[in-house]
Amino acid sequence: MSAPTRFHLQRLRQLWRSAGWPSQDLVEVELLAAGWVERLAEPGGRERLRVTDAGVALIAESLTRNRAARDAHELLVERVATEMQRAGRIAWRGLTLRAGLPQDDGKTQWVKAMPDVYSIRHSTVEDYLEPAIHEIKVSRADLLGELRRPAKSAAYRALCGQCWFVIKAGIAEAQEIPPEYGVLIGHSTHLELARPAPKRACKPDFATWMALARATPLPPQDDDPQSPL
Repeated sequence: MSAPTRFHLQRLRQLWRSAGWPSQDLVEVELLAAGWVERLAEPGGRERLRVTDAGVALIAESLTRNRAARDAHELLVERVATEMQRAGRIAWRGLTLRAGLPQDDGKTQWVKAMPDVYSIRHSTVEDYLEPAIHEIKVSRADLLGELRRPAKSAAYRALCGQCWFVIKAGIAEAQEIPPEYGVLIGHSTHLELARPAPKRACKPDFATWMALARATPLPPQDDDPQSPL
């Protein structure tokens, strides 16, 4: 095998954390054939699996890639949140919200949503709050996985009046994103508007207000002229 798949890496991490008891499935066969794990004889005739040095190197390499992806994601999230503040908005990161989606049978499906950036206008008039959600993607696989989950995307739209995808430059084209979303392209030095988000009237519901009350908005930026006021 030239390169491990996501399933191989998941199993390697599981074996590293566990006692290494064999599952005897096809993924395990491929790990053994590639030399990433080895069999060890146990007293009583049983066998145990051990991650080899080659397998440990693969785990370490995957951790490095994951950290790099998280760092890139966090940097873009921070940039978007800063731009929202500069636009006169109050921004939150790391919120956990619930959206009620009506179903064809008249019931409501409750979906948990964790937007990367949630913001509202700095206003005392409820009609002028214009809640917005920005979802940040720095890898194509993550973006496509998100688009394959319509309930999660619908939850974002139910919670705001404008919904945006912010994608790292080079991972996708704007036309690949459904028209219900605006698209911002994250370059190394700036954000490029590829398509504005459709706007509709929306007011935060009681559950959202409770989530905002329990959370802490991002502090004002030092270069914000309104921060001392």
